[in-house]
Amino acid sequence: MNERRPMIAGNWKMNLNVKESLDFARTLLKETAGVEETDVLVAPPFTALRAVGETLAGSRIFLGAQNMHWEAGGAFTGEISPSMLLDAGCSHVILGHSERRSLFGETNEMIDRKLGAALQAGLIPILCIGETLEEREGGRTFAVIEKQLEESMKGLLKTGSMPDSVILAYEPVWAIGTGKTATPEQAQEVHGFIRKWLGRTFDPGLAAKIRILYGGSVKPDNISELMAKEDIDGALVGGASLKAQSFVPIVKYARI
Repeated sequence: MNERRPMIAGNWKMNLNVKESLDFARTLLKETAGVEETDVLVAPPFTALRAVGETLAGSRIFLGAQNMHWEAGGAFTGEISPSMLLDAGCSHVILGHSERRSLFGETNEMIDRKLGAALQAGLIPILCIGETLEEREGGRTFAVIEKQLEESMKGLLKTGSMPDSVILAYEPVWAIGTGKTATPEQAQEVHGFIRKWLGRTFDPGLAAKIRILYGGSVKPDNISELMAKEDIDGALVGGASLKAQSFVPIVKYARI
Protein backbone atom coordinates (compact mmCIF):
# COMPACT_ATOMS: atom_id res chain seq x y z
CA MET A 1 0.00 0.00 0.00
CA ASN A 2 1.24 3.49 -0.85
CA GLU A 3 1.89 5.35 2.40
CA ARG A 4 3.58 8.36 0.79
CA ARG A 5 1.98 11.58 1.93
CA PRO A 6 0.67 13.63 -1.03
CA MET A 7 2.05 17.11 -1.66
CA ILE A 8 0.57 19.95 -3.69
CA ALA A 9 3.19 22.64 -4.34
CA GLY A 10 2.55 26.01 -5.95
CA ASN A 11 5.39 27.61 -7.91
CA TRP A 12 4.47 31.29 -8.30
CA LYS A 13 7.43 31.96 -10.63
CA MET A 14 7.94 35.69 -11.41
CA ASN A 15 4.45 36.70 -10.30
CA LEU A 16 2.78 38.50 -7.37
CA ASN A 17 4.24 41.45 -5.47
CA VAL A 18 4.45 41.41 -1.67
CA LYS A 19 0.90 42.64 -1.08
CA GLU A 20 -0.55 40.21 -3.62
CA SER A 21 1.49 37.38 -2.12
CA LEU A 22 0.28 38.15 1.40
CA ASP A 23 -3.34 38.44 0.30
CA PHE A 24 -3.13 35.08 -1.43
CA ALA A 25 -1.30 33.43 1.49
CA ARG A 26 -4.01 34.58 3.90
CA THR A 27 -6.75 33.32 1.60
CA LEU A 28 -4.98 30.00 1.22
CA LEU A 29 -4.66 29.63 5.00
CA LYS A 30 -8.37 30.23 5.40
CA GLU A 31 -9.56 28.05 2.52
CA THR A 32 -7.34 25.05 3.37
CA ALA A 33 -7.64 25.23 7.16
CA GLY A 34 -9.17 21.78 7.43
CA VAL A 35 -6.84 20.01 5.01
CA GLU A 36 -4.68 17.59 6.97
CA GLU A 37 -4.31 14.69 4.56
CA THR A 38 -2.14 16.57 2.05
CA ASP A 39 1.04 18.62 2.42
CA VAL A 40 0.76 22.08 0.87
CA LEU A 41 3.70 24.25 -0.22
CA VAL A 42 4.02 27.64 -1.89
CA ALA A 43 7.13 29.08 -3.55
CA PRO A 44 6.78 32.87 -3.84
CA PRO A 45 9.32 35.14 -5.55
CA PHE A 46 12.36 36.02 -3.41
CA THR A 47 11.01 39.48 -2.57
CA ALA A 48 7.98 38.01 -0.81
CA LEU A 49 9.59 35.04 0.96
CA ARG A 50 10.04 36.58 4.40
CA ALA A 51 6.63 38.24 4.48
CA VAL A 52 4.83 35.10 3.33
CA GLY A 53 6.92 33.01 5.70
CA GLU A 54 5.85 35.15 8.66
CA THR A 55 2.21 34.84 7.59
CA LEU A 56 2.44 31.05 7.26
CA ALA A 57 4.45 30.54 10.46
CA GLY A 58 2.84 27.92 12.67
CA SER A 59 0.54 26.69 9.89
CA ARG A 60 0.59 23.44 7.94
CA ILE A 61 1.66 25.22 4.73
CA PHE A 62 5.35 24.91 3.83
CA LEU A 63 7.42 27.72 2.34
CA GLY A 64 9.72 26.96 -0.57
CA ALA A 65 12.10 28.99 -2.73
CA GLN A 66 12.27 28.76 -6.51
CA ASN A 67 16.05 28.50 -6.78
CA MET A 68 19.33 29.05 -4.92
CA HIS A 69 23.10 29.13 -5.42
CA TRP A 70 25.31 26.34 -4.14
CA GLU A 71 27.81 28.63 -2.41
CA ALA A 72 27.31 29.77 1.18
CA GLY A 73 28.16 33.37 0.29
CA GLY A 74 30.51 35.59 -1.65
CA ALA A 75 30.76 37.59 -4.86
CA PHE A 76 27.77 36.14 -6.69
CA THR A 77 25.72 39.18 -7.63
CA GLY A 78 22.00 38.52 -7.82
CA GLU A 79 22.17 35.10 -6.17
CA ILE A 80 20.67 33.70 -2.96
CA SER A 81 22.42 31.28 -0.60
CA PRO A 82 20.88 28.33 1.27
CA SER A 83 21.31 30.07 4.63
CA MET A 84 19.46 33.14 3.30
CA LEU A 85 16.52 30.92 2.39
CA LEU A 86 16.50 29.36 5.85
CA ASP A 87 16.64 32.85 7.36
CA ALA A 88 13.57 33.81 5.32
CA GLY A 89 11.68 30.83 6.71
CA CYS A 90 12.04 28.32 3.86
CA SER A 91 11.97 24.60 4.46
CA HIS A 92 12.12 23.58 0.78
CA VAL A 93 13.76 24.73 -2.45
CA ILE A 94 12.93 23.94 -6.07
CA LEU A 95 16.01 22.93 -8.07
CA GLY A 96 16.52 22.26 -11.77
CA HIS A 97 13.20 23.62 -13.00
CA SER A 98 13.05 23.36 -16.78
CA GLU A 99 12.89 27.15 -17.08
CA ARG A 100 16.17 27.39 -15.15
CA ARG A 101 17.68 24.77 -17.42
CA SER A 102 16.40 26.14 -20.75
CA LEU A 103 16.33 29.91 -20.17
CA PHE A 104 19.31 30.33 -17.85
CA GLY A 105 21.60 27.54 -18.97
CA GLU A 106 21.67 25.55 -15.76
CA THR A 107 23.40 22.23 -16.28
CA ASN A 108 23.00 18.91 -14.50
CA GLU A 109 26.40 19.56 -12.87
CA MET A 110 25.20 22.88 -11.44
CA ILE A 111 22.00 21.30 -10.17
CA ASP A 112 23.98 18.50 -8.53
CA ARG A 113 26.04 21.11 -6.63
CA LYS A 114 22.85 22.89 -5.58
CA LEU A 115 21.29 19.61 -4.43
CA GLY A 116 24.27 18.84 -2.22
CA ALA A 117 24.33 22.36 -0.79
CA ALA A 118 20.60 22.30 -0.05
CA LEU A 119 20.83 19.01 1.82
CA GLN A 120 23.90 20.12 3.75
CA ALA A 121 22.08 23.29 4.82
CA GLY A 122 19.00 21.38 5.95
CA LEU A 123 16.69 22.41 3.11
CA ILE A 124 14.45 19.82 1.44
CA PRO A 125 15.08 19.88 -2.31
CA ILE A 126 12.40 19.43 -4.95
CA LEU A 127 14.47 18.21 -7.89
CA CYS A 128 12.87 18.73 -11.30
CA ILE A 129 13.46 16.58 -14.37
CA GLY A 130 11.70 16.29 -17.70
CA GLU A 131 12.02 15.94 -21.46
CA THR A 132 11.28 18.34 -24.30
CA LEU A 133 8.70 17.66 -27.01
CA GLU A 134 11.49 16.91 -29.49
CA GLU A 135 13.02 14.38 -27.11
CA ARG A 136 9.65 12.70 -26.48
CA GLU A 137 8.78 12.51 -30.17
CA GLY A 138 12.25 11.11 -30.81
CA GLY A 139 11.60 8.27 -28.38
CA ARG A 140 14.29 9.51 -25.98
CA THR A 141 12.15 10.25 -22.91
CA PHE A 142 13.55 7.53 -20.66
CA ALA A 143 17.15 8.10 -21.77
CA VAL A 144 16.83 11.83 -21.04
CA ILE A 145 15.21 11.25 -17.65
CA GLU A 146 17.86 8.72 -16.64
CA LYS A 147 20.70 11.03 -17.68
CA GLN A 148 19.20 13.93 -15.73
CA LEU A 149 18.78 11.75 -12.65
CA GLU A 150 22.30 10.35 -12.85
CA GLU A 151 24.01 13.69 -13.44
CA SER A 152 21.83 15.87 -11.21
CA MET A 153 22.29 13.42 -8.32
CA LYS A 154 25.93 12.57 -8.93
CA GLY A 155 26.95 13.53 -5.40
CA LEU A 156 24.34 11.26 -3.87
CA LEU A 157 25.28 8.43 -6.21
CA LYS A 158 28.89 8.67 -5.01
CA THR A 159 27.78 8.18 -1.42
CA GLY A 160 25.32 5.45 -2.36
CA SER A 161 22.65 6.93 -0.15
CA MET A 162 19.77 9.38 -0.52
CA PRO A 163 17.66 11.00 2.20
CA ASP A 164 14.03 9.95 1.90
CA SER A 165 13.06 13.60 2.37
CA VAL A 166 14.22 14.45 -1.17
CA ILE A 167 11.30 15.13 -3.50
CA LEU A 168 11.41 14.59 -7.25
CA ALA A 169 9.19 16.37 -9.75
CA TYR A 170 8.60 15.10 -13.27
CA GLU A 171 7.69 18.02 -15.48
CA PRO A 172 7.53 17.31 -19.20
CA VAL A 173 8.82 20.54 -20.72
CA TRP A 174 6.24 20.36 -23.51
CA ALA A 175 3.42 20.54 -20.94
CA ILE A 176 4.60 23.53 -18.89
CA GLY A 177 2.51 26.63 -19.46
CA THR A 178 1.27 25.30 -22.78
CA GLY A 179 -2.13 24.04 -21.71
CA LYS A 180 -1.02 20.57 -22.79
CA THR A 181 -0.89 17.93 -20.12
CA ALA A 182 0.63 14.49 -20.18
CA THR A 183 -2.19 11.98 -19.93
CA PRO A 184 -2.37 10.26 -16.54
CA GLU A 185 -1.06 7.15 -18.28
CA GLN A 186 1.91 8.99 -19.81
CA ALA A 187 2.74 10.60 -16.48
CA GLN A 188 2.44 7.30 -14.60
CA GLU A 189 4.70 5.59 -17.12
CA VAL A 190 7.52 8.05 -16.42
CA HIS A 191 6.89 8.16 -12.66
CA GLY A 192 7.03 4.37 -12.59
CA PHE A 193 10.31 4.46 -14.52
CA ILE A 194 11.77 6.95 -12.03
CA ARG A 195 10.74 4.84 -9.04
CA LYS A 196 12.23 1.70 -10.58
CA TRP A 197 15.45 3.62 -11.26
CA LEU A 198 15.58 4.71 -7.62
CA GLY A 199 15.09 1.11 -6.54
CA ARG A 200 17.89 -0.16 -8.76
CA THR A 201 20.24 2.70 -7.98
CA PHE A 202 19.70 3.06 -4.24
CA ASP A 203 17.27 0.72 -2.52
CA PRO A 204 13.74 -0.57 -3.17
CA GLY A 205 12.70 0.45 0.33
CA LEU A 206 13.91 4.00 -0.26
CA ALA A 207 12.28 4.12 -3.68
CA ALA A 208 8.94 3.30 -2.07
CA LYS A 209 9.26 6.31 0.25
CA ILE A 210 10.37 9.01 -2.21
CA ARG A 211 7.61 11.36 -3.33
CA ILE A 212 7.43 12.08 -7.06
CA LEU A 213 5.31 15.06 -8.07
CA TYR A 214 3.90 15.77 -11.52
CA GLY A 215 4.21 19.24 -13.03
CA GLY A 216 2.80 20.46 -16.31
CA SER A 217 -0.46 22.39 -16.73
CA VAL A 218 -2.06 20.82 -13.65
CA LYS A 219 -5.60 22.11 -13.15
CA PRO A 220 -8.62 21.34 -10.96
CA ASP A 221 -10.16 19.26 -13.76
CA ASN A 222 -7.21 16.88 -14.19
CA ILE A 223 -5.70 16.59 -10.70
CA SER A 224 -7.92 13.73 -9.51
CA GLU A 225 -7.09 11.53 -12.51
CA LEU A 226 -3.38 12.19 -12.07
CA MET A 227 -3.46 11.50 -8.34
CA ALA A 228 -5.24 8.21 -8.90
CA LYS A 229 -2.08 6.78 -10.44
CA GLU A 230 0.10 4.57 -8.26
CA ASP A 231 3.37 6.49 -8.56
CA ILE A 232 2.09 10.08 -8.71
CA ASP A 233 2.37 11.56 -5.23
CA GLY A 234 1.36 15.15 -5.83
CA ALA A 235 1.73 18.10 -8.14
CA LEU A 236 4.06 21.01 -8.79
CA VAL A 237 1.57 23.60 -9.98
CA GLY A 238 2.46 26.70 -11.98
CA GLY A 239 -0.18 29.03 -13.42
CA ALA A 240 -3.07 27.47 -11.52
CA SER A 241 -1.30 28.18 -8.21
CA LEU A 242 -1.66 31.95 -8.59
CA LYS A 243 -5.37 32.16 -7.81
CA ALA A 244 -7.32 30.65 -4.94
CA GLN A 245 -10.21 29.59 -7.19
CA SER A 246 -7.91 27.24 -9.08
CA PHE A 247 -5.29 26.28 -6.47
CA VAL A 248 -7.60 25.49 -3.56
CA PRO A 249 -9.59 22.84 -5.52
CA ILE A 250 -6.29 21.21 -6.50
CA VAL A 251 -5.23 21.11 -2.85
CA LYS A 252 -8.63 19.63 -1.94
CA TYR A 253 -8.62 17.11 -4.81
CA ALA A 254 -9.23 14.21 -2.41
CA ARG A 255 -12.51 15.77 -1.27
CA ILE A 256 -13.97 16.43 -4.71
